[in-house]
Amino acid sequence: MDLRGRALQLLTLREPAAKVQAVRAWVEALTPDTELDPQAILDEPPGLPGWPERPPLVPPAQLPQRSAFDLAGRAALLHAVAHIEYNAIALALDAVWRFAGLPRAYYFDWARVAGEEALHFSLLQQHLGTLGHAYGDFAAHDGLWTMAERTRDDVLARMALVPRTLEARGLDVTPAMRARFARAGDLRAAEILGVILRDEIGHVAIGNRWYRWLCARDGLDPLQAQNLLAQRHRAPRPKPPFNLEARRAAGFDADELAALHAAAQRPVTRPTSR
Repeated sequence: MDLRGRALQLLTLREPAAKVQAVRAWVEALTPDTELDPQAILDEPPGLPGWPERPPLVPPAQLPQRSAFDLAGRAALLHAVAHIEYNAIALALDAVWRFAGLPRAYYFDWARVAGEEALHFSLLQQHLGTLGHAYGDFAAHDGLWTMAERTRDDVLARMALVPRTLEARGLDVTPAMRARFARAGDLRAAEILGVILRDEIGHVAIGNRWYRWLCARDGLDPLQAQNLLAQRHRAPRPKPPFNLEARRAAGFDADELAALHAAAQRPVTRPTSR
């Protein structure tokens, strides 16, 4: 089975521990000679992605606010991060199998991202165990996969709105979360979040690189295309403060950062009643 076919097979797995172990083993075995057919059109099986029976998925508004300064709150916050990382595994695998006709490097980039997301999930799951919990113990939401569904037919939209928008949001919020865990005395959680932040800069950079490559291929202005895609697919509004240092490291240029600030300050328009 070639790289894209295996990515699809892994995406269908439902049990988290088996999925994570299989993804990490797959990525560790990759070589430049790994079989890959970029042109193949793969049939989508029903039920993607393979989700476990737990955690229960609820709308984001139904999730309670948690504090890092008590044991249950720390466990719930780490569970929320673990859920994001589990979604990120699925998003990376989906980026590998779904979109045909791209350079070989694109597929290997997102396969390696899947491996790093699997490592992040493993680190969080292990630490949750020291707090008396496991993945699935708390409710979670599926907002990340919702955007995957909206961009399922457009690789440009996927690159614009998942790594460059949703995952880039993690660059903004992770430092404050890491600091909260450190103040609460959970230095291991803070350390894990530091690893995640470091790797996510690289993941967003991969999204930036392939987004710009696609824009150049199609003769599109990256800023204009980003705005149109965000409107078309109902992307979440950017929220300051922004981690400018991390975003620059991930490849956002001065014009993009200025546009980000402008979008955050733009008044929200609501439909008028007649």
